[in-house]
Amino acid sequence: MHRPRDLHLDDHVAVMAVVNRTPDSFYDGGRTFALDAAVAAALRAAGEGADWVDVGGVPFSPDTPAVPLAEELDRVLPVVAAVRAASDVVISVDTARPEVAAACIAAGADVVNDTSGLRDEAMVEVLAATGANVVVVHSLAAPHTHHPRPAYGDVVTEVAQFLRGRVERAIAAGVAGGRIVIDPGHDLNKNTDHSLELTRRLAEIAAIGWPTLVALSRKDFVGETLGRPKEDRLAGSLAAATLCVAAGARVVRTHDVAATVDAVRLTEAVLGRRAPVERRHNR
Repeated sequence: MHRPRDLHLDDHVAVMAVVNRTPDSFYDGGRTFALDAAVAAALRAAGEGADWVDVGGVPFSPDTPAVPLAEELDRVLPVVAAVRAASDVVISVDTARPEVAAACIAAGADVVNDTSGLRDEAMVEVLAATGANVVVVHSLAAPHTHHPRPAYGDVVTEVAQFLRGRVERAIAAGVAGGRIVIDPGHDLNKNTDHSLELTRRLAEIAAIGWPTLVALSRKDFVGETLGRPKEDRLAGSLAAATLCVAAGARVVRTHDVAATVDAVRLTEAVLGRRAPVERRHNR
């Protein structure tokens, strides 16, 4: 088993690659559902510059069949074990189930990406007991649950309040503050205007004080803003990602690793946080 690399999110923006082992995933429609395809995708992402791979076995959307616990474990656990055996890339498991989180941590996962926002107290107990890192994600409803026409008075203020509360509860239960990342949950129980507002005011989320992750890649708010189908949303996703990095995001989750790495690294260089790879022009 390889020792996972350190993230150093204080001085480095991490690129997180999406690896969905589902037959009905949002973007790829099952392209990485086979075990060997999922493992190969994760290792390829690491080779393209991803710092982190996010392995998921259950879509957030309620418009897909329910996945029993045993099946979710069968989907994600072998991927985590195989990738950890072959690479030092940071591995997260995208799950709201504490049983899945505990098993994947034991197999080598470093992070739990909990799109339920730590709704289950048992998940907090797993994190406290294992010392694993966690991404606390905002949503109004649990994953795989319909929440039509979500409404907010001020989406940024309410998302920030939710994240503060969940983080404080986790720390009180023994989760180390230095192992927490927050995610405002673009498009999760939010319409396009909500997601645009979160992007516009992302600095207010970053100011909460924990590293901020943004999951923007190919999402509906990008598509609806530009009038583009999923396959034509890369440029819009990169534009949103660079705006978020400039506003303080420390992790960018993506389906398109190589392009996102270049966009993020150039943004860091413009902001004075990263030196160019070389300096030959007009020298």
